[in-house]
Amino acid sequence: MKSDEKRPASLFLLLFLLIVQAIGAIGGGLSLVLSPSGEIMHMSTSMLKGSPFESFLVPGIILLMVLGVFPAFIAWALMIRPGWRWPGAINVYKGIHWVWTFSLYLGIMLATWIYIEIVFIPFDILQTIFGLVGMAIIIATLLPANMVYFGWKKNIQSQINRPG
Repeated sequence: MKSDEKRPASLFLLLFLLIVQAIGAIGGGLSLVLSPSGEIMHMSTSMLKGSPFESFLVPGIILLMVLGVFPAFIAWALMIRPGWRWPGAINVYKGIHWVWTFSLYLGIMLATWIYIEIVFIPFDILQTIFGLVGMAIIIATLLPANMVYFGWKKNIQSQINRPG
């Protein structure tokens, strides 16, 4: 990051949402991995009836890694903006810093996770809360100040004229 480039206030909103998501998912994921029966979280495996899972182990691992550790990593990368090239391999927006795209990916993954949860297990208020966090992550990622900060304004013409 250039030293004269100021972080927009909206970046701190996105950072806050990612940290909230990371803390919630790491706590929930660890609880489910340590107690695949759901006992720590006062849940019964009967909630999984009709789902592809017999226990909470696999959902716990997914929750911990994909929706917990991954947003923590993104939060760190939002502030540092590492110049790594390897994440660019799965960045569909070439010329835009990969961490912006990963924030968008995370919001979509969280919203999808909550939708699948609602289909397979009984309603819980946490589904609403974290569904809203997912939507807020998507919205915060798409705020114009965040888009410009991560390269959209500089590269908008190349994005519009991109072949294919």
